[in-house]
Amino acid sequence: MIRINLLPQKRRVERAKSEGSQLWLGVVLAVFLVEVAALFIFHGLKNEELEEQARKNAELTAQIDQSKQSVAKHTEIKEKLARLRAREDAISKLQSARTGPTAVLLELARILTPGRGPSVDPDRLNQLRRDNPLAVFNPGWDARRLWLTDFIEQQRKVRLEGIARDGEDVSELARRMSLSSYFYDVKLLPAKRERDAATGLDLVNFQLEAAVRY
Repeated sequence: MIRINLLPQKRRVERAKSEGSQLWLGVVLAVFLVEVAALFIFHGLKNEELEEQARKNAELTAQIDQSKQSVAKHTEIKEKLARLRAREDAISKLQSARTGPTAVLLELARILTPGRGPSVDPDRLNQLRRDNPLAVFNPGWDARRLWLTDFIEQQRKVRLEGIARDGEDVSELARRMSLSSYFYDVKLLPAKRERDAATGLDLVNFQLEAAVRY
């Protein structure tokens, strides 16, 4: 009978298996460590991307808020300007209503002052003298031949009533008012001739309408 001692060979096999298992575990551990490192790197990159996106979102939000504030301020400024314009218009109208009638009365006083005449552009007056001498006023007219008894102004419309020595005096008044820069659309209404009981003179009761500008 031949006997073979297999014990050392068995030990070598077991030792090889043990070394193979350790090598496998080492490979697995290395792969695991590599995966863990890769995950850390990937996580770090994603965190940076997230922070960058959050920064961009914050900038966009700040721009949107600034735009909203600018729009709100723009609307507020427009409203303030509208209120200021309305206030200026109201002041202008009040100023015009306060000074306008006074200017019209002063112009009427100039027209009725002996030796004076209406406020008219000199170039226009010279042109009228050349084109139609009868359209200009008579500088020698005696304004004392005419008296005003009533003056009414409403919505920039004037109505005059008075007494004159004759119709030519009334025509001279209408002519001067038509030339004036303050009056336009002057209209003579039907007049009435009456004898004055105190003086015995024949006088003309007249009415006149005109629009005013101021």
